[in-house]
Amino acid sequence: MSTTTYTKEALIGFRPQHDFFVGVDSDGCVFDTMEIKQKQCFHGLIAKMWDLISIEPLLRETAEFVNLYSQSRGSNRFPALLKTMDLLRTRSEVRASETVVPEMNGLRSWIAEESQLGMPALEAKVHSAGDADLAKVLDWSHAVNREVETTVKQVPPFKWVRECLHKMGALADIVVVSQTPTDALVREWKVNDMMDSTAFIAGQELGTKTEHIAMATRDRYPPSHILMIGDAPGDCHAAKANGAFFFPINPAHEEASWQLLYEEAFDTFITGAYGGDYERHLIERFDALLPEGPPWER
Repeated sequence: MSTTTYTKEALIGFRPQHDFFVGVDSDGCVFDTMEIKQKQCFHGLIAKMWDLISIEPLLRETAEFVNLYSQSRGSNRFPALLKTMDLLRTRSEVRASETVVPEMNGLRSWIAEESQLGMPALEAKVHSAGDADLAKVLDWSHAVNREVETTVKQVPPFKWVRECLHKMGALADIVVVSQTPTDALVREWKVNDMMDSTAFIAGQELGTKTEHIAMATRDRYPPSHILMIGDAPGDCHAAKANGAFFFPINPAHEEASWQLLYEEAFDTFITGAYGGDYERHLIERFDALLPEGPPWER
């Protein structure tokens, strides 16, 4: 499929080939790309575009907490940018520096009113509203995409991923469920020769992960036949909002997580024994790795 094939209409019209459905996140879950993208592409451009170079260490620490090391890990880039700025503004060191951290009210309003938080919706809003605040966010997002394309090249999947996809694909329809732009997802799956491992790729342009799962599975699979695999609390929320199961890929323990999925957890899901204590223990262990509050407040 070309990237133009991965539309909302195509996802809504998704036709099952198996009795089970597996949604899988990509960045930080299948590929070890999350930290590279955030640290080398996203955060430096925030500092540059909003004149925050003077407090760059504080900005990076705040952005890494929001995007990598907390319960908001894996969020859509636009709410994550707003949360980073809001949290940065509260830090005593930032207030003492007298650096002006932007309020970003244009972005705040757009996030509140828009459900499809992707580049096409943002471009349309900038074109229609002429909001300078949003125009800068759009410029930043384009710059991030260019930086990712030149920086993140041929990152292989975590160990055990290929084995898992092969095993799961014999019994389940596998769909990529992600808040990464579709072009980047296709590029990363294609360069690793893994496009045949997935039936569909749903990127940020098609809505939230909750919406992706709903569009692909509604009236097609019973909830007990739906599993979401992810490395972020938002993946768990997307699963639970659809009555589905969640399997966590634990940050910093990705290979062990995929090995567990291959050797035990997927079989447990297929045989109907995944719910209850089995899933609960996995989620509790996962949640313990990602705190709510930042370390500088503890």
